[in-house]
Amino acid sequence: MKIKGKEKFLAQIAALPQALRDEVRAALETSAEEMVDLAKRFAPVDTGALKNSISYSFGAFQPDNANVRGVDTSGGNARAAKGEAGLSVTVHAGNATAWYASLVEFGTAAHTIKPKRPGGVLGFNGTAVEEVHHPGASARPFFFPAYRLSRQRAKSRLSRSIRNGARKAFSK
Repeated sequence: MKIKGKEKFLAQIAALPQALRDEVRAALETSAEEMVDLAKRFAPVDTGALKNSISYSFGAFQPDNANVRGVDTSGGNARAAKGEAGLSVTVHAGNATAWYASLVEFGTAAHTIKPKRPGGVLGFNGTAVEEVHHPGASARPFFFPAYRLSRQRAKSRLSRSIRNGARKAFSK
């Protein structure tokens, strides 16, 4: 049996995965950039280190002390290990300089700070003390509000990218 247009159809099927990957990667990048921009706008600024630590990564994410992470799509590191690094993006905040990102996002409870060594003393305002009572810090969320605001747009953008990738593959 001879099927008319079989070669063209098989070529379209073969092109489908790459067309989809290209579209999905572009959608993920746009969504990640959008969330990073929002989180940077919401982040409290003292030295600017926290704001500058907010970014995104494709593929297997290797944290450089990033301690607030979200938006890990498509199986994350498992996909990256299979060679599909372009189909995974992680938005993260915090690094070696801005190690306190999660403390700002979620706040801290009141607590007592004691020396690490028994019998040691702490320096506080130029005075040696045995312990310091920290009053805690209220949460100043910047990361998850940005995630919640950008989540639906990211989902819609991904759905459109899948449709567009399929259309591009079959329109050739």
